[in-house]
Amino acid sequence: MNSCILRAIEAFGLSAHEIRPVSDSFSSEVVQIVLQQGGSVYIKIPYNRTKLYREYSMLNRLYEYRLPVPRVLDIWEGDEQTNGALLLMAIEGSPLQNTDDVNLAYSIGALHAELHSVPMPGYGYDGQDGFRYIEQQDWKSYIRRQFDSFKAPCRELLPQGLYDACLSHFDSVFTKLPAPDGPCVIHMDFRPGNLLVNESRLVGVIDFESSRGGSSECDFTKMDRYLWQDRPSMKHAYLLGYTSIRSILDLDLVLPFYSFYDSFSSVGWCKQRGLEKNRRFYEESVAVLCHETGWKGKE
Repeated sequence: MNSCILRAIEAFGLSAHEIRPVSDSFSSEVVQIVLQQGGSVYIKIPYNRTKLYREYSMLNRLYEYRLPVPRVLDIWEGDEQTNGALLLMAIEGSPLQNTDDVNLAYSIGALHAELHSVPMPGYGYDGQDGFRYIEQQDWKSYIRRQFDSFKAPCRELLPQGLYDACLSHFDSVFTKLPAPDGPCVIHMDFRPGNLLVNESRLVGVIDFESSRGGSSECDFTKMDRYLWQDRPSMKHAYLLGYTSIRSILDLDLVLPFYSFYDSFSSVGWCKQRGLEKNRRFYEESVAVLCHETGWKGKE
């Protein structure tokens, strides 16, 4: 067992009967602790302390808005060897698997809209010392800076022809984006694996370590990739649920760009976190880049 988990268990004063790793966690380490006195809780050790404070603040904010997120029971700020940990109340549910349930898709859309309805102080992130605003509160300039920051790692991994096509594609479509829809809460990894269901009923959403105050249009890419693709009835039901709560931008305008942007960023992420252990995610992202840019493998 990871010594960081054991130190967190000790720091929280837990009497653990069993420790169960959570498999669908790609960045942080998450375990379920079955308690000797009965019941269970979760411990989450983030990839870094920035993510610790970001998720801690966001979960507390969303809990106050009565959204179905894990309640934070305690925070441990760590030591020289550990980035700290969150102690989270368990939500009785399991990650959403492949589904064609349009009623569930409607509920997912409504929950996503409720999330986007939560206001933020501005564009930026929660941190240890409070909210950190992005430069000049200009969302589109922030997106360009983020894209530029991933150029170096992407240049190392992508074929030269595809890399060049990505730069050209960004320049051609970025200026056509509509005005941002924010600042509001955005999840940044809103996908089936982070949605909890219990007997076909949506009961929660988890994993807010990448959340921030942003613009809603960049938050639909994982729904498109993992829930809507080739399933128009699921997309239709999701959109009905979403628009029952709030209006939505024209996805035909924004989704192709953000699918491209998300995949380019994901390639850079795979370079930073290790290509081999994230190869499937890398290959998925490359496929999206090829589709969006029209690159067919010729230098």
